[in-house]
Amino acid sequence: MPAAIYVFSLCAFAFGLSEFVVAGLLTAIADDLDARISLVGTAIAAYALGAAIGAPFITALVAHWRDRQILLLATALLGLGSLLMSASPNLVTLLVIRFVVGLGHGVFMAVASDAATRLVEPQRSGRALSVVWIGLTLALAFGVPIGTYLGSVWSWRVVFLTIGALSVAGMLGLALCMPRGGTAAPSARGGAWKGIQAITHPQLLMTAGIGALVSVATFSFFTFVSPYLQQITGVDVQWLSLGMLLFGVCAIAGNLLGGFLGDAMDGDRSLRLALVALAVNLLGLYGFAGVPAMMMLLIGTLGICFFSIVTLLTLRLLKQAQHFIPGYSSVAAGLNIASFNLGTALGGAVGSLTISYATLASVPLAGAVAALLAGIVLYLQRRRMSAIIHIRP
Repeated sequence: MPAAIYVFSLCAFAFGLSEFVVAGLLTAIADDLDARISLVGTAIAAYALGAAIGAPFITALVAHWRDRQILLLATALLGLGSLLMSASPNLVTLLVIRFVVGLGHGVFMAVASDAATRLVEPQRSGRALSVVWIGLTLALAFGVPIGTYLGSVWSWRVVFLTIGALSVAGMLGLALCMPRGGTAAPSARGGAWKGIQAITHPQLLMTAGIGALVSVATFSFFTFVSPYLQQITGVDVQWLSLGMLLFGVCAIAGNLLGGFLGDAMDGDRSLRLALVALAVNLLGLYGFAGVPAMMMLLIGTLGICFFSIVTLLTLRLLKQAQHFIPGYSSVAAGLNIASFNLGTALGGAVGSLTISYATLASVPLAGAVAALLAGIVLYLQRRRMSAIIHIRP
């Protein structure tokens, strides 16, 4: 793999840590800023909202720029934003900065995903993509626990200073490893307006819709994993910690598996199998709710299913974009990132409604329904596209 792809992964780790580490620092931030924990929790949502907006729309506006230029600016935004977050005097300031950094996060992941697939030969594009995304999963699995520990020993502000240092290292790597004139998308002649139009392509929107449904399926359960394990399964906080660790570690395996499957076999076939596995996994979380050991196993496999689908769908969107909107494939990657972020938020809402109108125990069933709907949308899209082109991601 070209060295630049590993630098993308380092930067993705820094961005992922910036997004997720707040979950482990809520109490420390709330105490320091004299704010309610429920309000501090919106710092995660503010970041995700920025990523959801930045990934498709800002990426579309700058799609005619050089990849090197975009990635350096996005990483610089993370570095500056991390320094400002570490010095935030109040919660409002912190939320605004996190929203702005989230915009850069979405742009970086979209452009880096697209650039990575163009830096290698087509038969290795899935593995290149998985290397980029593994930085994000490593942040979830290991960065967040380490950041939580550092925040408890020193200060949450030190954690964001550390993220700033990582972003500086990422910028140096990008400057050294990315050629000044290389890896630009093929002639995006239409400029910013053509990039905005690319977002509305119906085939790309359908694939993005599948991604949103997959996130709804996963996070309708995972958002409420803590009360589910403690109230339905009847386990203590040690089991909960184990489940969270297994989800993060298995997410890494799922990311690598998705890249391998995307290269080794028909992408749509891999995606169908992964969607079926996701639905079966969620049904298992419902059926084995009273068996702690099985629940740990199923939470781990949930991470495998979800992150393998993330990689497969990103690769699928990039391939579709190369056919339908040549020169704007980074916009397709941004659309994918936005769909997963929006689906994550909707998953929490679906879980809340399920608890309100049914029971907490029924939450995995709601997720399984969303996974089945994603499979149906994929089937309908394949039937529609069979008259246009046979896609082999």
